[in-house]
Amino acid sequence: MKALMGTGVALVTPFTNDFKVDVEGLKRVVNFQVENGIEYLVVLGTTGESVTLTKEEKKLVIDTVIEVNNDRLPLVLGVGGNDTQAVVNELKTRDLSAFTAILSVSPMYNKPSQEGIYQHFAAISKASPLPIILYNVPVRTASNMLPETVVRLANDFENIVAIKEAAGDIVQAMRMIDGTPSDFLVISGDDMIALPMVLAGGAGVISVIGEGFPKEFSEMIRLGLNRKVDEAYAIHYKLAPAIDYIFAEGNPVGIKIVFKELGICGDTVRLPLVGASENLKKKIASFVASF
Repeated sequence: MKALMGTGVALVTPFTNDFKVDVEGLKRVVNFQVENGIEYLVVLGTTGESVTLTKEEKKLVIDTVIEVNNDRLPLVLGVGGNDTQAVVNELKTRDLSAFTAILSVSPMYNKPSQEGIYQHFAAISKASPLPIILYNVPVRTASNMLPETVVRLANDFENIVAIKEAAGDIVQAMRMIDGTPSDFLVISGDDMIALPMVLAGGAGVISVIGEGFPKEFSEMIRLGLNRKVDEAYAIHYKLAPAIDYIFAEGNPVGIKIVFKELGICGDTVRLPLVGASENLKKKIASFVASF
């Protein structure tokens, strides 16, 4: 799917100081991406603090993004969980007409076997009216979707078209790239190794740092896809300190500090996340000011 090549960003959900969804802040976040070279937007991912949003708030976020985006960029919706039937039910009842694909995380907490992971996504594949991006993030799910499972899913289900691979293991990513069909997209879910994955044959990235520095990060990925290695790495090393900073105390704690420094939205997060330390705020503020 060409719509999923390049840089997608996992949108934050801005909050007001009293922890309500900041609709105007969200509008500014979306416009900032559209106007600075991002290829597609991911709504209600981990970075959007989706697990702390009510059903009504999720609808508000979705409706706001759809309205502001106004068909300018493809949209991907996060629809996942560790109750397979609940995910299936959501896919059957939610209006997905505005979206290009769904992003569905491997089940967390249950710690299923590889066969369990396969059967989970098999059920989702049969229920989904849209193409599916698998999401492997072992640090959050406590289980790793192995390359052989990804290859099996890619070969068995036509609507499983991509994976957001965030195990932080470039060798594992390379095995996925090598083993899956040529039109299957292996998308980096790790900002620090996004460029190496692209140069190894990956399709791009679903990024966090990219939404804070969309023009530069998306250009880095395009340069990588065009095999302009030296130019791409020049941008990578310029942004690398910020990648470390934004994840130092949890996501989206750090990227919201970037947005606050840019005057786009506030840095409020919901429990169990807490705001950044003063030391981290200073580091991020200094980086943004000097970038």
